Amino acid sequence: MRVLVQPDDGIRTLVKGINGAKHSIEIVIFRFDEREIHWALAHAVTRGVSVRALIAYTNRAGEETLRKLELALLAAGITVARTDDDLDRYHDKLMITDRRVLYLLAFNWTHMDIERSRSFGVITTNQVLVREALRLFEADVNRHPYEPGAGNLVVSPVNARKRLTDFLKGAKKRLIIYDPKVSDPAMIHLLEERCRAGVDIAILGRMTRCIPGVTVRKLAPMRLHTRTMVRDGYLAFVGSQSLRAVELDSRREVGLIFRDPKAVARLAETFARDWDAAEQAAQQTDGDAPAAKVARKVAKLLTKDLPEVAPVLNGVVKEMVGGRADVNLRPEEVEAAVRGAVKEAVKEAVSDMVQEVVENQEECGR
Repeated sequence: MRVLVQPDDGIRTLVKGINGAKHSIEIVIFRFDEREIHWALAHAVTRGVSVRALIAYTNRAGEETLRKLELALLAAGITVARTDDDLDRYHDKLMITDRRVLYLLAFNWTHMDIERSRSFGVITTNQVLVREALRLFEADVNRHPYEPGAGNLVVSPVNARKRLTDFLKGAKKRLIIYDPKVSDPAMIHLLEERCRAGVDIAILGRMTRCIPGVTVRKLAPMRLHTRTMVRDGYLAFVGSQSLRAVELDSRREVGLIFRDPKAVARLAETFARDWDAAEQAAQQTDGDAPAAKVARKVAKLLTKDLPEVAPVLNGVVKEMVGGRADVNLRPEEVEAAVRGAVKEAVKEAVSDMVQEVVENQEECGR
């Protein structure tokens, strides 16, 4: 088993795998814009390799882009099928060459994901897994229900919630997680329970709710496009499903749980480097964003909702002064007085809220 680390490994291994195929290639596509992969697939057809592509019925780029991709693949002699529309999305990414090698990816076949994002893939010749991935491919091509077989192939929505719940429940010492958005309530509750049990949990990405004791950092400086976890230093998950309800329960997502020591070690080493980089970036941001800068940004946002000052001031002056001619108002004195009064009024209102926000940030480990 081998782990692909992006953007470190780039496109070379994928192209080499396609170029090395002698009989067949099955490929599942959600997004695709890598010309070199397209050329490699087209060249495989000219060598007599049977190439079949399964394209998602929808993605954010829209029907027109998918149709152009379909026509381009067909023009190259590739057999193309579309997924069913029974699920919210078909978001999995995988390739099988010669029915012997499985490439299971967390990233799309795109320049952005491969060259500019942190992501991972797994390459395996384990025949149990290869056969199971082929069964899934055939089921989705023919729009038949998929019944899961191999326990460590994680397929949404059929078994992902259970498999990943069991994965998290088994943590005894440490969990490291890459996830763009941990938001599923049950999964967050499970992480909270594991934290209370003494498990050290570190997350690169986002969580929708803070858990005291769980440290969350934003990946920097690159984009995050992977869903990856390592449990207790020996068991790993790499796949396309986040710990989000929609990706666990409503989409086709595929991942793999595995124990290969070298592959798991590479994931852990990459996380350690990314964690250190994220900490340095956070410290730099703290230095670049002192309280005054934060205050200016908040004030700018608040002023968007404030009424125009002139009518308010005019109304107040008329109310206070009335028709009295003996009241001498000097503009600079009024300005200073208003500034002071507003400052005192806002100070009291903001003080408690700032304290609450800062305490929440500290609890989340930021």
